[in-house]
Amino acid sequence: MRVHSFESLAAVDGDGLRYAVFLCGCPLRCVYCHNPDTWQAQGTDYTTEELLKKIKRYKPYMTAGGGGVTFSGGEPLLQASSINEIAPYLSDEGINYALDTSGVVPLTDEVKKAIDNADLVICDLKFPDKDSFKRYAKGDFNAVLSTLDYLNKTGKRTWIRTVVVPNINDSKESIEKYVNIIKGMKNIERYQLLGFHTMGFFKYDNLEYENTLKDTPPMDNDKLAELQSYAESLL
Repeated sequence: MRVHSFESLAAVDGDGLRYAVFLCGCPLRCVYCHNPDTWQAQGTDYTTEELLKKIKRYKPYMTAGGGGVTFSGGEPLLQASSINEIAPYLSDEGINYALDTSGVVPLTDEVKKAIDNADLVICDLKFPDKDSFKRYAKGDFNAVLSTLDYLNKTGKRTWIRTVVVPNINDSKESIEKYVNIIKGMKNIERYQLLGFHTMGFFKYDNLEYENTLKDTPPMDNDKLAELQSYAESLL
């Protein structure tokens, strides 16, 4: 498994305390991405045994409160086969895993298996239609819809997240479009709006990547709370 970094005792990436494993590689180029350093497939390779050893160090903290491992990225499902390789070992240890995915990876048998064995899928619903998804994420929106449909049909526990960016999707009209996609899906436990921030801007400078949102301010917290309440009123 090719890993970019780790975060021990993560508290927002699933139930309880999590051990977050950030994997390398992503097919998208989201304009608001705060981890552009995970785009490429460059990182540190770990065998299943090596990774399991690192994870087990935090087992007492994770399992005490229903936590576990969260595979994030980048896009973790690009490495679905590696996740499937370690999954039975995690299960033997009584450690669940969650996936934090964009939903853009085609639903191969390996990808479906990784989803099926996950305790939870956190799906980042980045943009609500084909045109905006192509413009701001450089990806295939139909693939996302296919993933959401699979999660719904299989009854997989799912959280949906959307990053709200000033002057792009920070209106009630935009939020309605997102809600219309997921409304009626019985497997979705929560829909969370996350505010755009600028903390990762230095990475664009270091990597010499173009930052098209360099002049965009962080999302206003009061407006974000208002939009969150509005989204919940529609669900």
